[in-house]
Amino acid sequence: MALNKPFNRGPRLPFKKKEAEHNINQFIKAPEVRLVGDNVEQGVFSLRDALAIAQEQELDLVEISPNAVPPVCKVTDYNKFVYEQKKKLKEIKSNAKQTVIKEIRFGPNTDDHDFEFKLKHAQKFLESGEKVRAYVHFKGRAIVYKEQGEILLLRFAQALEEVGKVEQLPKLEGKRMFLTVAPKAAKK
Repeated sequence: MALNKPFNRGPRLPFKKKEAEHNINQFIKAPEVRLVGDNVEQGVFSLRDALAIAQEQELDLVEISPNAVPPVCKVTDYNKFVYEQKKKLKEIKSNAKQTVIKEIRFGPNTDDHDFEFKLKHAQKFLESGEKVRAYVHFKGRAIVYKEQGEILLLRFAQALEEVGKVEQLPKLEGKRMFLTVAPKAAKK
């Protein structure tokens, strides 16, 4: 056995084209389908008749609701159908509200002046409708002051009582202790 011979992996295969997410034309399995679409008589047809109607109009038969009994198929141009689906999905995503979480960092021995300064920022964030995630970061051996960090976060939450409500009480994760505060009434 020769050790300097390269390993043969076989012939290279081209990239596999992404499969269609809907069954179209001959890939529809149901014997009967409910037909919908523009310029089509709506109703229940055999698969062969539905395919014939789609071919007459030089369009595709697209299965849009495979779980219905009988499955719902639409006579349309498949590429146009996929484009419209993507467009609708993009519009839904753009209309979805993004929740913004602002982070405020404390040390276990944070000074009163620094605390007040960060508290004012947190109030501004909450008044503008954003969530605030405050955390105490323990460096090195400072983890022995975790009670001090918890007291600091509870004091922070109490100071923000009129503009926000506590979503998550102080919780230690690794070297950080977190507290999450959400706005009471988001501005529109």
